[in-house]
Amino acid sequence: MSAFKTAYRFCIHFLTARNTKGFGIHSPFVFNFVQYVLYEKHPYYVFQKIEEVRKSLLSNHNLINVTDLGAGKSRLRKVSDIASKSLKRKKYAQLLFRIGHYFKAQNILELGTSFGITTAYLASVSSTSKVVTLEGCTETLKIAGNNFRKLGFDNVQMIEGNIDTTLFSTLDNFDKLDFVFIDANHRNEALISYFEQCLRKIHKTSVIVIDDINWSEGMLQAWEKIKLHNRVTSTIDLFELGIVFFNSDLVKKHYKIRY
Repeated sequence: MSAFKTAYRFCIHFLTARNTKGFGIHSPFVFNFVQYVLYEKHPYYVFQKIEEVRKSLLSNHNLINVTDLGAGKSRLRKVSDIASKSLKRKKYAQLLFRIGHYFKAQNILELGTSFGITTAYLASVSSTSKVVTLEGCTETLKIAGNNFRKLGFDNVQMIEGNIDTTLFSTLDNFDKLDFVFIDANHRNEALISYFEQCLRKIHKTSVIVIDDINWSEGMLQAWEKIKLHNRVTSTIDLFELGIVFFNSDLVKKHYKIRY
């Protein structure tokens, strides 16, 4: 999607989204989520340690060989360039932590590790949480692994390989999924495939968060299809992220919220 189209869609989102910190939302479940998760700003102690790792990545000008499995190509790139363009912004990475913490997620799956910043936030939810992260690029995964060791996380399992082929067997190792973060192949068909595969381990209080729902026309189409899925009961559109709920007690409704 062009920069102009993205800016235009953001303006539409900003003008049409709620900015009420939950007030006016009739669902108690969604109201509480907006108040106590989206707009909660408590700085947990681990945040600073993870952000120090982010800073070190942004100042690391070493070259690594990055593999793009979708394009079938590899090229040399600076770690700092990848970090500046690919890492989830602090407020969204910390939101992932707050979602996992709020729902007391124990079984967490991430599709797309990159350098492991969002993984670190997910692993911080609880030392007893099981966090499995899938990544296709060997070199970025090596750096992520070093970051996990630096931060002292021993509850993260890294799986290397094309997610199109590793996801199915990975799901076999979960009895259920409490929280899923999808930040991988940004194509319509891939996102729908990942989402539908994860559904076989989803339960009533599970949450799936999807990154970059406005990144392209294909991602937008996939997001609209996900919203209509018969197992989806409510969604929240934050423009950069889409949050999906499966709670059967909810009346099906979709929310746009400024964040």
